[in-house]
Amino acid sequence: MAKRKTAYVCNDCGSDYSKWQGQCNDCGAWNTLSEITLAAAKPSNDARFQGYAGAAGGKVQTLNEIDLQSMPRISSGTEEFDRVLGGGLVHGSAVLLGGHPGAGKSTLLLQTLCHLAQTQEVLYVTGEESLQQVAMRADRLGLPTDKLKLLSETNIDQICSQAQQHKPKVLVVDSIQVVHMESISSAPGSVSQVRECAALLTRFAKETGTVLLLVGHVTKDGSLAGPKVLEHMIDCSILLEGSEDSRFRTLRGQKNRFGAVNELGVFAMTEQGLKEVKNPSAIFLSRANEVSSGSLVMVVWEGTRPLLVEIQALVDDSSLGNPRRVAVGLEQNRLAMLLAVLHRHGGLHVGDQDVFVNVVGGVKVLETSADLALLLAIVSSFRDQPLPEDLVVFGEVGLSGEIRPVPSGQERIIEAAKHGFRRAIVPKANMPRQPIAGMTVVGVSKLAEALEAL
Repeated sequence: MAKRKTAYVCNDCGSDYSKWQGQCNDCGAWNTLSEITLAAAKPSNDARFQGYAGAAGGKVQTLNEIDLQSMPRISSGTEEFDRVLGGGLVHGSAVLLGGHPGAGKSTLLLQTLCHLAQTQEVLYVTGEESLQQVAMRADRLGLPTDKLKLLSETNIDQICSQAQQHKPKVLVVDSIQVVHMESISSAPGSVSQVRECAALLTRFAKETGTVLLLVGHVTKDGSLAGPKVLEHMIDCSILLEGSEDSRFRTLRGQKNRFGAVNELGVFAMTEQGLKEVKNPSAIFLSRANEVSSGSLVMVVWEGTRPLLVEIQALVDDSSLGNPRRVAVGLEQNRLAMLLAVLHRHGGLHVGDQDVFVNVVGGVKVLETSADLALLLAIVSSFRDQPLPEDLVVFGEVGLSGEIRPVPSGQERIIEAAKHGFRRAIVPKANMPRQPIAGMTVVGVSKLAEALEAL
């Protein structure tokens, strides 16, 4: 009997090794290597794969010979979803939707497919829920159910066979962690099962021009479960986030071959399902009637649009030998760095103070344009002096105390003016070329100038 060939693959980066070891040499993660069984590659005569990349018969073409007019996008029926996708669903694309349990992944896809089923052929494959459970959710949400086709199946060969027979334009598999391939002996959800099943589904989507939507689980730290190679196979990776105590959900693009990365869509969870929020700035700016110290509004750039969010800071005497530095929605290490800049170039010493900062609404700010607003909010809380209610601030702070410009500065100021703000402190290089009606803009180049402008 032939000896079974195995390999060990890292779940985080996808690197493979001939034997097990505690740490991955490429990414440095511990205890992430899983055993997979290697099968001999066999040429496929399946007609589904004869036009896919890598199949025999492919010919060399120049870019100008490729027809782009025959690939229109398919609207999902929701502007916020289309925004994150880059304008809609692309024929032959593979989209991976991840999120915590209960975030609304199945609800969002069920709403989308019920809308698309009215105009074209779609297929919803559920492996985690029964057909009755899906029907009950659709009935509870008041969705049209007369044209949506459902399939309860976990065998990947049966799924591809049914899809080949019905030829849907959009195919949803919920979820990739429960489907399995009979030729692989490992359990569903393992590295080998997820990788091979995703590869087969992606190959099928590319060949037939079907839009493939995969639902993926996430680990306890919020990253997508399964091998890292899964994210390299698909064209678009989006994550549905939301805390348990909030009815708002944010849909963020992490990878997109057909649009902008880090695009953000906002939804509200209601009794009728997920409803899009077309003006998210109005939600994140629901401030109290009387603005207290340490509160300030900043303008961040999410994907292709500006977003106004409120940042709060609390500075208090510390009773500990090592004062606390807590950042919610911001990077902790950057907070410590900015406090050092504030001490060196702003003359404000908070080394013996506890500093807590929070971005209102559960938004995660990933860019550096929040630096200046964060420092001014800390100064406001330390001196217990409220900042003007109609003031908006943005700008990057360097280690030498300089205020660096940020992209799309003028668009940020215009968005703030639309929401009733009348004063702005921005980097001098981001000063608008033409005066903006009703807006007084102060350009600063040093941190000391920003403190004087207050």
